[in-house]
Amino acid sequence: MTKISELEREIILLKERNKRVETDKTWETSWTRRILLAVFTYLAISFYMYAISLPNPWINAIVPSIAFLLSTLTLPAFKNLWKKHLQKDGH
Repeated sequence: MTKISELEREIILLKERNKRVETDKTWETSWTRRILLAVFTYLAISFYMYAISLPNPWINAIVPSIAFLLSTLTLPAFKNLWKKHLQKDGH
């Protein structure tokens, strides 16, 4: 009976792990994460531009922040293309 209880324990551990992985995956693709990344990118670039005395740092930091946000939106599409290419090649 020890084998059955060990298997049950392993199943419980796998289910807990799967739940954590699914939560992490949901976070990785969430709008909350993307918006936070854009805001933090904007702030970091703004402060950097301000520190090196570039003109209008608070306005000029918008473009790279939006570019970063767009890159996070397009990466899943490229990932899908990459996966399709791998399936064609049999890798």
